[in-house]
Amino acid sequence: MAHSDAFLDRIHNTLHASGLAQEVRYWSILGVGALAVAGIFALLLAISRVPGIEDIFPWPVGFFNKGLVIHVIMSFVVWFLAVFGALMTVLTALAADARPRLASLGKLAIALAVGGFILLAVPALLDRGEASLNNYIPVIIDPLYYAGLLSFAAALSLCVIRFSANMAGAPQEIKPLIDAGATCGLILISAFVCFALAYVPNADSVLDVRFNEDVFWGGGHVLQYLNTALMIMGWYVLAALVLNIEPVSHGRFRLIMGLCLIPAIGAPFLYESYGVNSGELTSAFTDMQYLMAPPVVLMGLALVFMLSQHVTQGGKLRHDIGFITIALSAVTFAIGGTLGLFVDGADTRTPAHYHAVIAAINLVFMGLFFRFLLPIMGRPVPTGRSVHVLLWMYAAGQMVASVGLFVAGGYGAPRKTAGEAQGLEEVGAIVGFYVNGVGAAIAVIGGIMFIWICGRALLRR
Repeated sequence: MAHSDAFLDRIHNTLHASGLAQEVRYWSILGVGALAVAGIFALLLAISRVPGIEDIFPWPVGFFNKGLVIHVIMSFVVWFLAVFGALMTVLTALAADARPRLASLGKLAIALAVGGFILLAVPALLDRGEASLNNYIPVIIDPLYYAGLLSFAAALSLCVIRFSANMAGAPQEIKPLIDAGATCGLILISAFVCFALAYVPNADSVLDVRFNEDVFWGGGHVLQYLNTALMIMGWYVLAALVLNIEPVSHGRFRLIMGLCLIPAIGAPFLYESYGVNSGELTSAFTDMQYLMAPPVVLMGLALVFMLSQHVTQGGKLRHDIGFITIALSAVTFAIGGTLGLFVDGADTRTPAHYHAVIAAINLVFMGLFFRFLLPIMGRPVPTGRSVHVLLWMYAAGQMVASVGLFVAGGYGAPRKTAGEAQGLEEVGAIVGFYVNGVGAAIAVIGGIMFIWICGRALLRR
């Protein structure tokens, strides 16, 4: 790989020559906007719990649970998949060498994604529908919300279709990234197939929490493989920019991507093997989580070796944003993975596990924005002290918050409850929640700084 600045300049030129630069910008705005909406709803949730506030402001019926749904869907689904849309658009431009086939699908995809974004957010502010706090893709049971999910899914499908139509002619230099894009696209389609296989037998069922849990359980697990593959792709890109060489051989990277892909594309066959809505199917998808460890460990070990070799040869890493985000995300992911060995789904040890894992992916995406996406859009930001501070605050805050949740869960604190409904009696649980609150506050400040810096860069003329 050429020097990182020259490589970024070449991608910048190709992206603008292809006419897809604006699409990458729109996907990026959508993703950062989703994070902002998630933050606003988090603040509204906190305000809605203030005693007597309902006498001052007429909150929509069931706002707390609805607001929680929007917070989760925006911060853990729309944000992740918007980054996926941005990366797939970049890879399409590179594979097509600035002359993409089916170019018009991009604008349609953006329109569908924006429409889906609006339809997902609106039901939380209306006195209609019921919140379903099911796993992975929580729902507000309202036609508008389901339409938003379908619209967003259609937008992502168009991105995959267009990428597939252009990937065959990709230059050899970017073949590893094209393989990663193909892997992510196939995993996404597999998740959609799982949603369909779960929906068809339940199509006539009552729309309630059980229905949503059954429909989104399997595909939701598959989406975690997509998130893992995106994180590994992000590690690859950032490490390549840090080292100015391929951080992992093409063959090894293809193996790592294959380890992400094989369980994901095999997931739809579980419906035939165990039957829809069966306990065995639920357990099989739960056990799939352990197969995410091998590709992450292999990539992590490869990067440790390459980065160590870089240092022994006189290279400097300490102040490089790419290295910092790789290191912080790897540590955070390791903490989340370790905590996941002790979860049972009933208490706050479960959200402790997945918040740490999600934070690791977020850190990689932050690094990609600062080191890759903003520069290739021609909208770079200075990666000085403020960027370093926000990354460390977000990472440290999430680590502390996750440990606090884990401690509280160890003393029996239930998940998906708040206030007096938690029935906290153990001192350890109370201390754990205080620790969680402190960590979350620190992480939120880092998140706000990220949204502010990236938002200004994306919206400036």
